[in-house]
Amino acid sequence: MAPNPPVTPANPTDLKALKGQLPLIGLTGGIGSGKTTVSTLLSQLGAGIVDTDLIAHQITAPHGKAIALIKKEFGPHFIDPNGALDRAKMRALVFEDPHSREILERITHPLIREETISQAWNLAKDGCAYIVFVVPLLIESKAWLELIDHLVVVDCPEEIQISRVMQRSNLTRPEVVRILNAQVSREERLSHADTILQNNGNFEELSNQVHLFHQKILDSAKGLPTSS
Repeated sequence: MAPNPPVTPANPTDLKALKGQLPLIGLTGGIGSGKTTVSTLLSQLGAGIVDTDLIAHQITAPHGKAIALIKKEFGPHFIDPNGALDRAKMRALVFEDPHSREILERITHPLIREETISQAWNLAKDGCAYIVFVVPLLIESKAWLELIDHLVVVDCPEEIQISRVMQRSNLTRPEVVRILNAQVSREERLSHADTILQNNGNFEELSNQVHLFHQKILDSAKGLPTSS
């Protein structure tokens, strides 16, 4: 599939300037629902992927942009021996202390936004078919809902989510349930969806759903103006 013509940045510091240039897709789902699997499949089909969770991990990795600020605000005991954020320790703190969560978000959110904008414009300039923003807490953000053209929710039963996260992240069941309870409810998430992708563990079925969605977006994009 041939890529779209490159999009010339009108204002490369603002995602809103991309609206109408190419389809902007939001991809979300509860923890363990399979967002990464879906975004990987879409990337293979030609979509540009901006994964805000991946960006969050990058800025809190060793030498990441957020590390020095986190160390200054929270102390060196929140940085692990490799120089990365001690995610387990920070997770425990922010669940117990909303003020600490606010401080962490004041550090990380501007850095995530800056990198998100940069990646999105680079993908548009490269001529990708459409851009998928993978945002775990997309429903909670009015700004994201106003930006995107189409919202995809990856969904599965809660028990499958819990099992996946326990295996993947070596967390206890109560820890996973606590994370789920801190997120928007499954019902509310589904109520906002334009497309729901069911991920109950059958990869072939999920892949077929993703291919159908991809074609749907390509068909809908044919009416967009051509940029050069």
